[in-house]
Amino acid sequence: MKRVGIVGTMVWDTIHRGSEPPVEEWGGIAYSLVALDAALAPGWEFVPLIKVGRDLAGRANGFLAELPRRAPGARFVEVPQPNNRVVLNYESSNRRTECLTGGVPGWTWSELGPMVRDLDAIYVNFISGWEMTLETARCLRQGFPGRLYADLHSLFLGVAHGGLRVPQPLVDAAGWFSCFDVVQVNEDEMHRLGNDPMLQAASALGAGVSALVVTLGAKGSVYFTRSSPSEPVQFGKGIDQARRPIQTARIPAPLVAGDGDPTGCGDAFGATLSARLFAGAPLETAIRDANATGARNFSCRGAGGLLHSIRGGITVP
Repeated sequence: MKRVGIVGTMVWDTIHRGSEPPVEEWGGIAYSLVALDAALAPGWEFVPLIKVGRDLAGRANGFLAELPRRAPGARFVEVPQPNNRVVLNYESSNRRTECLTGGVPGWTWSELGPMVRDLDAIYVNFISGWEMTLETARCLRQGFPGRLYADLHSLFLGVAHGGLRVPQPLVDAAGWFSCFDVVQVNEDEMHRLGNDPMLQAASALGAGVSALVVTLGAKGSVYFTRSSPSEPVQFGKGIDQARRPIQTARIPAPLVAGDGDPTGCGDAFGATLSARLFAGAPLETAIRDANATGARNFSCRGAGGLLHSIRGGITVP
């Protein structure tokens, strides 16, 4: 069996949307776990590289036990700090406030290094934003020979008074880009990198990224790459693509009727895209599959709703 490690943070979400009753559910990396479990190719299994607070460890491991593609005996790593919890208040499908409590720490390389030795690929999703430091990410790039995918999302979010998540610049973007083969950001995050998308894409690809993927919500996704989008993405350090022109295109998302829940759509998208790319799917094919999973998640409530939907149940919006 080939094995993919998944790095992120389990979050207990409380979601408020207008006059609807609040939804309390697992969020954060839980969306990615469900989507990755469904998207992995035959012959692959996943290993969670995820810490959880002692207060919710039992419930979190119960959630993990529902996912059949986890490696035998796989469990979350229990830590004494309280688990991360987030209150989300949606003003609209595209505007929300997010308040964070809890204190699950990130990984050091001395902790993470021994755990990745037998893995073939790693999917990193920055849910808290401190899953690892740039120094640890650099050690991962140098010490791990396999395939690396990262969603940089919460590296663009700081924590203000009362736990309110607020936008912040990505310090040393080129340094972060140099640590991963495929990088995912959303449209707002791409704008925070600079006003010229082609210039920012060229910077990312120049730092060593093989493909930069930007999610656009209902509009789908845009990719930037120097490889052929109809062929598998190249993985590995030291790939020289500097002489090749940048190729880019927008891949539309499926139309979704009604007012859904955007929470976790990017996480489900990234997990699906990484699973497809790790298995050798061409970039455009993999993005179409990921767009479809993101659209499916939009029609669900919480990671448990996505799990039920993927298994063929009826999810009530």
